[in-house]
Amino acid sequence: MIAAGTLVFLAGCSGDDAGKSAEPAAEAEPATIELAVADGSVDVSPVVPLEISVDGGELGEVTVTDAGGAPVAGAVAPAADEEPAAGEEAAEEPAEDAPAGQVWVPETPLAYGTSYTLTATATNDDDEEATATSTFTTVTPENVTTPSVGPLDGQTVGVGMPIRVYFEDPVADKAAVESHLEVTSTTPTDGVWSWLDDSEVHFRPSEYWPANIEVTLDANLYGVNFGEGMWGEKDRTVSFSIGERHVSIADAATHTMEVFDGDQLVQTYPMSAGGPDFPSRNGPHVVTELNRNRVMDSSTYGTPVDSPNGYRTPVEYAVRLSNNGEFVHAAPWSVGQQGRENVSHGCINLSTERAAWFYNFSQPGDVVEIRNSEGPALSAADGDIYDWAIPWDEWQAGSALK
Repeated sequence: MIAAGTLVFLAGCSGDDAGKSAEPAAEAEPATIELAVADGSVDVSPVVPLEISVDGGELGEVTVTDAGGAPVAGAVAPAADEEPAAGEEAAEEPAEDAPAGQVWVPETPLAYGTSYTLTATATNDDDEEATATSTFTTVTPENVTTPSVGPLDGQTVGVGMPIRVYFEDPVADKAAVESHLEVTSTTPTDGVWSWLDDSEVHFRPSEYWPANIEVTLDANLYGVNFGEGMWGEKDRTVSFSIGERHVSIADAATHTMEVFDGDQLVQTYPMSAGGPDFPSRNGPHVVTELNRNRVMDSSTYGTPVDSPNGYRTPVEYAVRLSNNGEFVHAAPWSVGQQGRENVSHGCINLSTERAAWFYNFSQPGDVVEIRNSEGPALSAADGDIYDWAIPWDEWQAGSALK
Protein backbone atom coordinates (compact mmCIF):
# COMPACT_ATOMS: atom_id res chain seq x y z
CA MET A 1 0.00 0.00 0.00
CA ILE A 2 2.87 2.33 0.76
CA ALA A 3 4.45 1.65 -2.65
CA ALA A 4 1.19 2.30 -4.41
CA GLY A 5 0.78 5.62 -2.62
CA THR A 6 4.23 6.59 -3.65
CA LEU A 7 3.46 5.89 -7.27
CA VAL A 8 0.37 8.00 -7.07
CA PHE A 9 2.40 10.84 -5.61
CA LEU A 10 5.01 10.69 -8.37
CA ALA A 11 2.38 10.61 -11.04
CA GLY A 12 0.80 13.67 -9.54
CA CYS A 13 4.10 15.56 -9.65
CA SER A 14 4.57 14.67 -13.33
CA GLY A 15 1.12 15.94 -14.16
CA ASP A 16 1.91 19.34 -12.64
CA ASP A 17 4.92 19.85 -15.04
CA ALA A 18 2.96 18.89 -18.12
CA GLY A 19 0.37 21.50 -17.38
CA LYS A 20 2.78 24.37 -17.79
CA SER A 21 2.43 26.39 -21.12
CA ALA A 22 5.43 26.56 -23.61
CA GLU A 23 7.07 29.91 -24.60
CA PRO A 24 5.81 31.09 -28.05
CA ALA A 25 8.46 30.89 -30.83
CA ALA A 26 9.97 34.27 -31.86
CA GLU A 27 9.06 35.56 -35.30
CA ALA A 28 11.91 35.91 -37.79
CA GLU A 29 12.96 39.40 -38.82
CA PRO A 30 11.81 40.26 -42.34
CA ALA A 31 14.41 39.98 -45.11
CA THR A 32 15.65 43.26 -46.55
CA ILE A 33 16.94 43.79 -50.07
CA GLU A 34 19.26 46.56 -51.21
CA LEU A 35 19.72 47.30 -54.94
CA ALA A 36 22.92 49.14 -55.89
CA VAL A 37 21.21 50.95 -58.79
CA ALA A 38 18.54 53.06 -57.13
CA ASP A 39 15.00 53.30 -58.48
CA GLY A 40 14.71 56.19 -60.93
CA SER A 41 18.43 56.32 -61.79
CA VAL A 42 19.28 57.78 -65.20
CA ASP A 43 22.42 57.94 -67.34
CA VAL A 44 23.47 54.55 -65.99
CA SER A 45 26.31 52.74 -67.77
CA PRO A 46 24.93 49.67 -69.57
CA VAL A 47 27.69 47.58 -67.99
CA VAL A 48 27.31 48.80 -64.40
CA PRO A 49 27.09 45.80 -62.03
CA LEU A 50 23.46 45.25 -60.95
CA GLU A 51 24.41 44.32 -57.42
CA ILE A 52 21.86 42.95 -54.95
CA SER A 53 22.46 42.63 -51.20
CA VAL A 54 20.17 40.63 -48.91
CA ASP A 55 20.11 40.91 -45.11
CA GLY A 56 18.17 38.48 -42.94
CA GLY A 57 17.25 36.04 -45.68
CA GLU A 58 18.14 34.35 -48.93
CA LEU A 59 17.90 35.81 -52.41
CA GLY A 60 15.18 34.25 -54.53
CA GLU A 61 14.05 35.12 -58.04
CA VAL A 62 15.69 38.00 -59.92
CA THR A 63 14.29 39.35 -63.18
CA VAL A 64 15.14 42.21 -65.51
CA THR A 65 12.68 43.47 -68.09
CA ASP A 66 12.88 46.15 -70.74
CA ALA A 67 10.46 49.06 -71.13
CA GLY A 68 7.99 46.83 -72.97
CA GLY A 69 8.02 44.22 -70.21
CA ALA A 70 10.03 41.68 -72.19
CA PRO A 71 12.41 39.66 -70.02
CA VAL A 72 16.15 40.15 -70.48
CA ALA A 73 18.20 36.94 -70.37
CA GLY A 74 20.71 36.78 -67.56
CA ALA A 75 21.73 35.02 -64.36
CA VAL A 76 22.76 35.75 -60.78
CA ALA A 77 26.39 35.31 -59.76
CA PRO A 78 28.43 36.14 -56.64
CA ALA A 79 29.54 39.75 -56.60
CA ALA A 80 33.22 40.05 -57.49
CA ASP A 81 35.44 41.22 -54.66
CA GLU A 82 37.25 44.39 -55.53
CA GLU A 83 41.00 43.92 -55.75
CA PRO A 84 43.10 46.44 -53.77
CA ALA A 85 44.89 49.06 -55.79
CA ALA A 86 48.68 48.89 -56.04
CA GLY A 87 50.21 49.67 -52.66
CA GLU A 88 46.96 49.13 -50.74
CA GLU A 89 46.29 46.32 -48.31
CA ALA A 90 43.52 43.84 -48.91
CA ALA A 91 40.24 44.65 -47.16
CA GLU A 92 39.25 42.69 -44.08
CA GLU A 93 36.88 39.76 -44.39
CA PRO A 94 33.22 40.91 -44.19
CA ALA A 95 31.44 40.38 -40.89
CA GLU A 96 29.29 37.27 -40.58
CA ASP A 97 26.10 39.32 -40.39
CA ALA A 98 27.01 41.54 -43.35
CA PRO A 99 24.52 41.49 -46.26
CA ALA A 100 25.29 38.83 -48.85
CA GLY A 101 26.24 40.49 -52.17
CA GLN A 102 25.29 39.05 -55.53
CA VAL A 103 25.06 40.52 -59.00
CA TRP A 104 22.72 39.95 -61.94
CA VAL A 105 24.70 39.46 -65.15
CA PRO A 106 23.02 39.77 -68.58
CA GLU A 107 23.85 37.25 -71.32
CA THR A 108 24.60 40.20 -73.60
CA PRO A 109 25.32 43.75 -72.42
CA LEU A 110 22.40 46.08 -71.84
CA ALA A 111 21.74 48.64 -74.57
CA TYR A 112 22.41 52.36 -74.48
CA GLY A 113 19.43 54.69 -74.03
CA THR A 114 17.03 52.01 -72.73
CA SER A 115 14.78 51.69 -69.65
CA TYR A 116 15.01 48.51 -67.57
CA THR A 117 13.32 47.23 -64.42
CA LEU A 118 15.18 45.03 -61.95
CA THR A 119 13.04 43.01 -59.54
CA ALA A 120 14.49 40.86 -56.75
CA THR A 121 12.80 38.72 -54.09
CA ALA A 122 14.13 37.22 -50.87
CA THR A 123 12.71 35.03 -48.06
CA ASN A 124 13.48 35.02 -44.35
CA ASP A 125 13.61 32.02 -41.99
CA ASP A 126 9.78 31.95 -41.81
CA ASP A 127 9.57 31.79 -45.63
CA GLU A 128 8.09 35.26 -45.71
CA GLU A 129 8.88 36.96 -49.01
CA ALA A 130 10.18 40.50 -49.58
CA THR A 131 10.47 42.27 -52.93
CA ALA A 132 12.55 45.21 -54.18
CA THR A 133 12.24 46.92 -57.56
CA SER A 134 14.37 49.46 -59.40
CA THR A 135 13.57 51.04 -62.74
CA PHE A 136 16.52 52.80 -64.33
CA THR A 137 17.57 54.16 -67.71
CA THR A 138 20.94 53.64 -69.35
CA VAL A 139 22.86 56.58 -70.72
CA THR A 140 22.33 57.94 -74.22
CA PRO A 141 25.82 58.98 -75.36
CA GLU A 142 26.42 62.09 -77.43
CA ASN A 143 28.98 60.06 -79.39
CA VAL A 144 30.37 56.52 -79.40
CA THR A 145 33.74 55.41 -80.72
CA THR A 146 35.84 52.32 -81.35
CA PRO A 147 39.62 52.76 -81.45
CA SER A 148 41.98 51.32 -84.05
CA VAL A 149 44.49 48.74 -82.79
CA GLY A 150 47.86 47.50 -83.99
CA PRO A 151 49.13 44.82 -84.42
CA LEU A 152 46.19 43.28 -86.25
CA ASP A 153 44.44 40.15 -85.08
CA GLY A 154 46.35 37.02 -86.15
CA GLN A 155 49.49 38.92 -87.17
CA THR A 156 53.04 37.79 -86.31
CA VAL A 157 55.41 40.61 -85.41
CA GLY A 158 58.91 41.09 -84.06
CA VAL A 159 59.96 41.64 -80.47
CA GLY A 160 59.96 45.44 -80.81
CA MET A 161 56.35 45.96 -81.86
CA PRO A 162 54.32 47.77 -79.18
CA ILE A 163 50.55 47.51 -78.89
CA ARG A 164 49.12 50.77 -80.25
CA VAL A 165 45.59 52.00 -79.62
CA TYR A 166 44.42 55.04 -81.61
CA PHE A 167 41.28 57.09 -80.85
CA GLU A 168 39.56 59.34 -83.36
CA ASP A 169 39.12 62.10 -80.77
CA PRO A 170 41.02 63.13 -77.65
CA VAL A 171 40.24 61.03 -74.58
CA ALA A 172 39.23 63.13 -71.56
CA ASP A 173 39.16 60.34 -68.96
CA LYS A 174 42.34 58.42 -69.78
CA ALA A 175 42.30 56.46 -66.51
CA ALA A 176 38.82 55.07 -67.22
CA VAL A 177 39.87 53.94 -70.68
CA GLU A 178 43.25 52.55 -69.65
CA SER A 179 41.72 50.53 -66.81
CA HIS A 180 39.66 48.64 -69.41
CA LEU A 181 42.62 47.73 -71.66
CA GLU A 182 43.82 44.30 -70.52
CA VAL A 183 46.93 42.66 -71.94
CA THR A 184 47.79 39.00 -71.33
CA SER A 185 50.62 36.92 -72.75
CA THR A 186 51.75 33.32 -72.57
CA THR A 187 54.95 34.59 -70.96
CA PRO A 188 54.00 37.35 -68.52
CA THR A 189 55.79 40.69 -68.84
CA ASP A 190 56.05 43.91 -66.84
CA GLY A 191 54.40 45.87 -69.64
CA VAL A 192 52.75 49.23 -68.99
CA TRP A 193 50.45 51.52 -70.99
CA SER A 194 51.79 55.00 -71.76
CA TRP A 195 49.87 57.88 -73.38
CA LEU A 196 51.87 59.47 -76.19
CA ASP A 197 49.19 62.14 -76.61
CA ASP A 198 45.50 62.63 -75.84
CA SER A 199 44.36 60.19 -78.53
CA GLU A 200 47.07 57.51 -78.61
CA VAL A 201 48.22 55.02 -75.98
CA HIS A 202 50.88 52.30 -76.39
CA PHE A 203 51.81 49.21 -74.36
CA ARG A 204 55.31 47.73 -74.09
CA PRO A 205 57.46 45.87 -71.53
CA SER A 206 60.63 47.35 -70.03
CA GLU A 207 62.68 45.23 -72.45
CA TYR A 208 61.78 43.82 -75.85
CA TRP A 209 59.04 41.18 -75.86
CA PRO A 210 60.11 37.58 -75.26
CA ALA A 211 60.34 35.70 -78.56
CA ASN A 212 57.74 33.17 -79.69
CA ILE A 213 54.86 34.05 -77.38
CA GLU A 214 51.16 34.81 -77.83
CA VAL A 215 49.70 38.15 -76.77
CA THR A 216 46.05 39.18 -76.38
CA LEU A 217 44.53 42.62 -75.91
CA ASP A 218 41.01 42.74 -74.49
CA ALA A 219 39.75 46.28 -75.04
CA ASN A 220 36.61 46.11 -72.88
CA LEU A 221 35.41 49.59 -73.79
CA TYR A 222 31.66 49.14 -74.35
CA GLY A 223 29.82 51.13 -71.69
CA VAL A 224 32.96 53.00 -70.63
CA ASN A 225 32.66 56.77 -70.25
CA PHE A 226 35.59 58.41 -72.07
CA GLY A 227 34.48 61.81 -70.79
CA GLU A 228 32.99 64.86 -72.51
CA GLY A 229 30.06 62.91 -73.97
CA MET A 230 32.13 60.14 -75.59
CA TRP A 231 31.48 56.47 -74.72
CA GLY A 232 32.88 53.16 -75.90
CA GLU A 233 30.97 51.68 -78.84
CA LYS A 234 31.95 48.02 -78.45
CA ASP A 235 34.46 45.60 -76.96
CA ARG A 236 37.31 44.36 -79.11
CA THR A 237 39.82 41.52 -78.74
CA VAL A 238 43.05 41.29 -80.73
CA SER A 239 45.41 38.32 -80.48
CA PHE A 240 48.79 38.23 -82.20
CA SER A 241 52.11 36.38 -82.05
CA ILE A 242 55.61 37.56 -81.25
CA GLY A 243 57.96 35.80 -83.65
CA GLU A 244 61.72 35.25 -83.66
CA ARG A 245 63.97 37.82 -82.01
CA HIS A 246 65.63 39.91 -84.75
CA VAL A 247 67.68 42.80 -83.37
CA SER A 248 70.29 44.48 -85.57
CA ILE A 249 72.95 47.00 -84.55
CA ALA A 250 73.76 49.68 -87.14
CA ASP A 251 76.87 51.53 -85.93
CA ALA A 252 77.43 54.79 -87.78
CA ALA A 253 80.95 55.12 -86.32
CA THR A 254 82.19 51.74 -87.57
CA HIS A 255 79.95 51.82 -90.68
CA THR A 256 78.88 48.27 -89.89
CA MET A 257 75.52 46.58 -89.35
CA GLU A 258 75.43 43.42 -87.22
CA VAL A 259 72.34 41.26 -87.66
CA PHE A 260 71.29 38.90 -84.85
CA ASP A 261 68.87 35.99 -85.05
CA GLY A 262 68.08 35.41 -81.39
CA ASP A 263 71.45 35.52 -79.62
CA GLN A 264 73.37 34.43 -82.72
CA LEU A 265 75.23 36.92 -84.92
CA VAL A 266 74.29 35.86 -88.45
CA GLN A 267 75.55 38.73 -90.61
CA THR A 268 78.06 41.56 -90.38
CA TYR A 269 77.55 43.99 -93.26
CA PRO A 270 79.44 47.12 -94.31
CA MET A 271 76.99 49.98 -94.57
CA SER A 272 76.64 53.71 -94.97
CA ALA A 273 74.42 55.73 -92.62
CA GLY A 274 73.18 59.32 -92.83
CA GLY A 275 75.85 61.87 -93.78
CA PRO A 276 76.63 65.09 -91.87
CA ASP A 277 73.80 67.03 -93.52
CA PHE A 278 71.22 64.25 -93.03
CA PRO A 279 72.37 62.16 -90.06
CA SER A 280 70.45 59.06 -89.04
CA ARG A 281 68.50 59.18 -85.77
CA ASN A 282 70.04 57.34 -82.83
CA GLY A 283 68.07 54.73 -80.91
CA PRO A 284 65.97 51.60 -81.37
CA HIS A 285 63.97 51.76 -84.60
CA VAL A 286 61.08 49.37 -85.28
CA VAL A 287 60.47 47.88 -88.73
CA THR A 288 56.97 48.88 -89.85
CA GLU A 289 56.78 47.84 -93.51
CA LEU A 290 58.72 46.13 -96.31
CA ASN A 291 58.68 47.32 -99.95
CA ARG A 292 60.30 45.22 -102.67
CA ASN A 293 60.45 48.35 -104.84
CA ARG A 294 59.96 51.91 -103.71
CA VAL A 295 60.53 55.42 -105.02
CA MET A 296 62.34 57.57 -102.48
CA ASP A 297 60.86 61.06 -102.80
CA SER A 298 62.31 63.88 -100.72
CA SER A 299 59.13 65.95 -101.07
CA THR A 300 57.30 63.52 -98.76
CA TYR A 301 59.66 64.68 -95.98
CA GLY A 302 59.49 68.39 -96.73
CA THR A 303 62.37 68.78 -99.21
CA PRO A 304 61.26 69.71 -102.76
CA VAL A 305 62.53 67.34 -105.42
CA ASP A 306 63.97 70.23 -107.48
CA SER A 307 65.86 71.71 -104.53
CA PRO A 308 69.64 71.21 -104.14
CA ASN A 309 69.06 68.40 -101.62
CA GLY A 310 65.97 67.01 -103.32
CA TYR A 311 65.69 63.58 -104.90
CA ARG A 312 63.29 61.09 -106.44
CA THR A 313 65.10 57.76 -106.61
CA PRO A 314 63.77 54.25 -107.15
CA VAL A 315 65.27 51.70 -104.75
CA GLU A 316 64.96 47.98 -104.10
CA TYR A 317 64.47 46.00 -100.88
CA ALA A 318 63.32 48.91 -98.73
CA VAL A 319 62.72 48.08 -95.04
CA ARG A 320 61.09 51.06 -93.32
CA LEU A 321 62.48 52.05 -89.90
CA SER A 322 60.57 55.27 -89.20
CA ASN A 323 58.14 57.75 -90.73
CA ASN A 324 60.82 60.36 -91.29
CA GLY A 325 62.25 58.55 -94.33
CA GLU A 326 64.71 56.15 -92.70
CA PHE A 327 64.98 52.75 -94.41
CA VAL A 328 67.44 49.95 -94.82
CA HIS A 329 67.63 49.59 -98.58
CA ALA A 330 69.79 48.68 -101.56
CA ALA A 331 72.09 51.51 -102.68
CA PRO A 332 74.43 50.21 -105.38
CA TRP A 333 75.62 53.78 -106.02
CA SER A 334 77.23 54.00 -102.56
CA VAL A 335 78.91 50.58 -102.38
CA GLY A 336 82.30 52.30 -102.54
CA GLN A 337 81.49 54.29 -99.35
CA GLN A 338 79.80 51.43 -97.49
CA GLY A 339 81.99 50.35 -94.60
CA ARG A 340 84.02 53.58 -94.82
CA GLU A 341 81.84 56.70 -94.88
CA ASN A 342 78.32 57.94 -94.10
CA VAL A 343 76.81 59.51 -97.21
CA SER A 344 73.07 58.72 -97.20
CA HIS A 345 70.10 61.01 -96.51
CA GLY A 346 69.51 59.18 -93.21
CA CYS A 347 68.96 55.64 -94.48
CA ILE A 348 71.12 52.57 -93.97
CA ASN A 349 72.66 51.82 -97.36
CA LEU A 350 73.63 48.25 -98.28
CA SER A 351 74.67 46.52 -101.47
CA THR A 352 71.80 45.06 -103.47
CA GLU A 353 72.68 41.47 -102.53
CA ARG A 354 72.90 42.28 -98.82
CA ALA A 355 69.77 44.41 -98.85
CA ALA A 356 67.89 41.52 -100.50
CA TRP A 357 69.01 39.14 -97.77
CA PHE A 358 68.00 41.59 -95.02
CA TYR A 359 64.64 42.24 -96.69
CA ASN A 360 63.84 38.52 -96.76
CA PHE A 361 65.03 38.10 -93.16
CA SER A 362 62.94 40.98 -91.76
CA GLN A 363 59.39 41.18 -90.41
CA PRO A 364 57.36 44.11 -89.03
CA GLY A 365 58.31 44.62 -85.40
CA ASP A 366 61.99 43.74 -85.82
CA VAL A 367 64.44 46.17 -84.26
CA VAL A 368 67.34 48.09 -85.79
CA GLU A 369 69.32 50.01 -83.18
CA ILE A 370 71.22 52.89 -84.75
CA ARG A 371 74.21 53.97 -82.68
CA ASN A 372 76.93 56.63 -82.77
CA SER A 373 75.26 58.77 -85.42
CA GLU A 374 75.85 62.51 -85.47
CA GLY A 375 72.09 62.93 -85.47
CA PRO A 376 69.66 63.40 -82.57
CA ALA A 377 67.80 60.64 -80.77
CA LEU A 378 64.69 59.12 -82.33
CA SER A 379 61.63 61.01 -81.07
CA ALA A 380 57.98 61.85 -81.68
CA ALA A 381 59.07 63.96 -84.65
CA ASP A 382 60.10 60.77 -86.46
CA GLY A 383 56.81 58.88 -86.50
CA ASP A 384 54.51 56.75 -84.45
CA ILE A 385 56.93 54.12 -83.06
CA TYR A 386 59.73 55.67 -81.04
CA ASP A 387 58.67 53.81 -77.91
CA TRP A 388 61.99 52.15 -77.09
CA ALA A 389 63.81 55.48 -77.18
CA ILE A 390 61.79 56.58 -74.12
CA PRO A 391 63.48 55.68 -70.79
CA TRP A 392 61.50 53.14 -68.76
CA ASP A 393 60.78 55.45 -65.82
CA GLU A 394 59.52 58.11 -68.21
CA TRP A 395 57.44 55.50 -70.02
CA GLN A 396 55.80 54.40 -66.77
CA ALA A 397 55.04 58.01 -65.89
CA GLY A 398 52.93 58.21 -69.05
CA SER A 399 50.34 55.85 -67.59
CA ALA A 400 47.08 57.44 -66.43
CA LEU A 401 46.97 54.84 -63.63
CA LYS A 402 50.39 55.62 -62.17
